[in-house]
This record gives sequence, C-alpha cells and structure tokens, in this order.
Amino acid sequence: MKKEEKTNVMRVLEQKKIAYQSHSYEPDATMTGLQIAVLLGQEPSHVFKTLVTVGKPARYYVFVIPVESELDLKKAAAAAGEKSVSMIPQKELLPLTGYIHGGCSPIGMKKHFPTFIHQSAGDLPAMCVSAGKVGFQIELSPSDLLRAADAKLADLV
Repeated sequence: MKKEEKTNVMRVLEQKKIAYQSHSYEPDATMTGLQIAVLLGQEPSHVFKTLVTVGKPARYYVFVIPVESELDLKKAAAAAGEKSVSMIPQKELLPLTGYIHGGCSPIGMKKHFPTFIHQSAGDLPAMCVSAGKVGFQIELSPSDLLRAADAKLADLV
C-alpha cells in the first residue's frame, strides 16, 4: 500500500489539530484552477488560488481568491491598508514563500505575511486551497483556514 504523501501544509495543519481532507491529481503545466476544480469534482467557487503581492516599501501580502476570479488590485490594496499593490514577479515566489507557481499555499510560507481571503469563503461549508505542492489540494472549513493562515476576510474581486 502506497503511503500518502504529506506536504508541509498538511504537517502544519496536523500540528494545529485542524481537520482537513487532502486531494491529489496528476498535474499538467497548462492546467487552470478551473480545470483543477472540475478534475477534483469541486464547485469552482469552492476552490481558491493563492496570490502574493508587494506594496511599498517591499511589504508583501497574500490574497486567496476563487480560482475563477481575478484579484482586484485596488480592493486588495485597500484591504491591506496600502495605496497600491502589484503582483510579485514569478521568479521571486520561491525564494520569498518557499512555494512554486501553481503550488503556493497561504499556510506554511517561509515567513508569515498579512493574508486576506475573499469574503465569499465565509459563506462556504468547505473550501480547497493548494496543499503547497503542485498536484495536491487540501479541503477544510473557511474558519479553520482563517485560523491556520492568521487571515482576515475581505472584498478582493
């Protein structure tokens, strides 16, 4: 029997005694978040992506939004209390967070950054986010994700 692969995110959740369900899929570099949601049999509105932005001077922020949505940078900046924020260049993601593009999770980054989750999550019984590795997702309650990521709900899209 093959032992299930554990990601750092799963270990963090277990340390915090937070219940989650893991999902895995065969990754393909061209997959969109919407395709991943369908592959996992999840409602796209319940599957979220993690985006990292930078404000001034070099303050980083994490935003978690539904995969089918676009981050509204003005709303994101307002939530973070910044004049403006911009997406970080993809090459900065791994050194900054410890995660690669497509496998970025709001839980277990190298350093904690202010984190905001789109307010629609507050109405869901469960939601999925990356488990910190391409091909792995975790499903948990929004309140548990807010606690695990030390995040706040905000209007972001």
